[in-house]
Amino acid sequence: MSHSHLELEVQETSDLLKQTQTDRIDAWLASQVPDLSRSRIQKLIQQANVQINGFVCTSKNHTVKTGDRIQIAIPEATTSELKPETIPLDILYEDDHLLIINKPAGLVVHPAAGHFDGTLVNALLAHCPLAEIGGVQRPGIVHRLDKDTTGAIAIAKTDQAYQHLQAQLKAKTARREYLGVVYGATKTESGTVDQPIGRHPLDRKKMAVVPEAKGGRPSVTHWWVKERLGNYTLMHFQLETGRTHQIRVHCAHIGHPIVGDPVYSSGRDVGVNLPGQALHAWRLSLQHPVTGELVQAIAPPPHSFVTLREVLRRRCGLPPKSFEI
Repeated sequence: MSHSHLELEVQETSDLLKQTQTDRIDAWLASQVPDLSRSRIQKLIQQANVQINGFVCTSKNHTVKTGDRIQIAIPEATTSELKPETIPLDILYEDDHLLIINKPAGLVVHPAAGHFDGTLVNALLAHCPLAEIGGVQRPGIVHRLDKDTTGAIAIAKTDQAYQHLQAQLKAKTARREYLGVVYGATKTESGTVDQPIGRHPLDRKKMAVVPEAKGGRPSVTHWWVKERLGNYTLMHFQLETGRTHQIRVHCAHIGHPIVGDPVYSSGRDVGVNLPGQALHAWRLSLQHPVTGELVQAIAPPPHSFVTLREVLRRRCGLPPKSFEI
């Protein structure tokens, strides 16, 4: 069985250890690797998959110290472990090479630690064959959407389509456009956020604007005001890069976090029951990997997103208006 490997170092700061409430190895790792549950970490320790300074650690009670280097070997799922599951799919486009889905909130894209079933990949395996070169845990997955971000996502059915679509994303010829509702009123009608993004230096569950010298990767988000809604703004975003949580991090960085974002906003209640952040991948434009023709898929926003806009319009005294995208 193949493994993926993580290497971490206990930083020289008491604040970091205080966040874990304890310096036990299992608790410290749980605070640093949010994709792994504490029970999963304990099992990895029991199975001799964790080393401290080159020596195998088999005790979850081991105390970590500043400067310790910790290596984790995580056994990867095999294709036989990925079970097809009958989960409804909202299909925007499909042929023998390519599939574009309107992903709902709450659906994880591919299996990972803590989410071995009930994912989009499990649903896709029950629907059609997928490209194999995406990896055993993410076959056919060309790009990702966060669990609670809704909208258009492309999936490759063949290895040829996968390679072609990946090349388009790298060359920035594929166009990914989003709609989002943010807190506050922007001072200008458009702008670009060009700030590198990396793992938050203290909270491993978050991403942050991090200098490239400290591990941040170049990240560019273009935005336009689509509709002003009092102290809220409906924004149109276009990604130039595709970093984890990119739009969410960039919006928070400029002082206009996404409404309903449980990680990067203040959590102010807007009076609408949202399943997560009000962010929707509404239009995906790409070149067909075989015919070369333009494929454009538009994903209608979910009911919660439409309701949020209607409520904010009413509060501003604006008349009802259909959602034109």
